[in-house]
Amino acid sequence: MVEERVTDGVRIAQILSSEVDGREDPPLDSLSVANANRNVEPTADGALAYEVERNGESGGGEVVAKVFVQPDRVRVELSEGIEAAAKAAREAGLRVRPKAVEPPRVLVFVESGAEVKRAVDALVAAVR
Repeated sequence: MVEERVTDGVRIAQILSSEVDGREDPPLDSLSVANANRNVEPTADGALAYEVERNGESGGGEVVAKVFVQPDRVRVELSEGIEAAAKAAREAGLRVRPKAVEPPRVLVFVESGAEVKRAVDALVAAVR
């Protein structure tokens, strides 16, 4: 049994990245990590670690989420399927907050490594 809880923002972002890139079940097979900053340093406001793209048929991808690293958590900013993502995240017990910008977005906070799979479920709900 694991006693240590992963609460380092950079490590949580790495685990999330591995889940997105490593799983091949639909619709995750159409997503990839892009524009990764391998030397990202967490900030209080959140530093951009990478984007999650939906792979396009013509090569280029459409950004569906951005992942920001804070010292003790990750903030996933979803720009697609925000209502479905927010609902899935709330039902999974994750903290969710709307972002009042145009176009609207939703923020999902991932505060431990154990919450990564639930965050992936919210991402899946967003892109379905």
